[in-house]
Amino acid sequence: MNERKPMIAVLTGAGISTDSGIPDFRGPQGVWTRDPEMEKLFTLDNYLADTTVRARSWLARRDNPVWRATPNPAHLALAELERSGLPVRIITQNIDGLHQKSGISPRKVIELHGTMFTVRCLSCDDRTTMEQALARVEQGEPDPACLLCGGILKSGTVMFGENLDPEVLNQAGRIAEACDVFWAVGTSLRVEPAASLCLIAANAGARLVIVNADPTPYDGIADELVREPIGVALPTMVAALRDSIGMA
Repeated sequence: MNERKPMIAVLTGAGISTDSGIPDFRGPQGVWTRDPEMEKLFTLDNYLADTTVRARSWLARRDNPVWRATPNPAHLALAELERSGLPVRIITQNIDGLHQKSGISPRKVIELHGTMFTVRCLSCDDRTTMEQALARVEQGEPDPACLLCGGILKSGTVMFGENLDPEVLNQAGRIAEACDVFWAVGTSLRVEPAASLCLIAANAGARLVIVNADPTPYDGIADELVREPIGVALPTMVAALRDSIGMA
């Protein structure tokens, strides 16, 4: 009888994508660290109330480095882990789509905070693509409105002041509860309820490993803390895991 393979759940935050040229938010060179006013662009109340904020948001989306970003060694290491045959699930706070670009099956990636590649109307819920909306921005519309009802458009991401999709969050919780190993990678673990997935996994008996340059609120319950650069640490961790279960 074949021995059951351990299930690996990986929670990823902005830190996993910095080597791809996408800055994080709270780090020393983070978007909000360098310009605290930028946080307003991610807060729903400000976005709804101020056309200037919306215009800045559309320019930020247009100029986002994600359009030229490619997966880095950390993303590729997780894709390699999935190809090895282990049951792997990615729960990401990122909106950049780099896990999918790395080759991981999209159905194995849970996007807790949505994706920047779609746009929705806050009035009629019509859905379009970011590419279509940004084409209108390039044509001179600083704050493009919904073509169906004239409502306010926003990216398909979760802003501060919005709730996460309960179905997506419940799915992530079930994975955290069922996994054998839980890696939290490149996340400050200060944004709830995503961060509490660490506690769910640990309480269910999973081995919790936190890979982050700075301390997090969940370090005290981790089985292992890794402070090395993520692009170095994750390939090493993947190789070690495969060796430990005889999948080298």
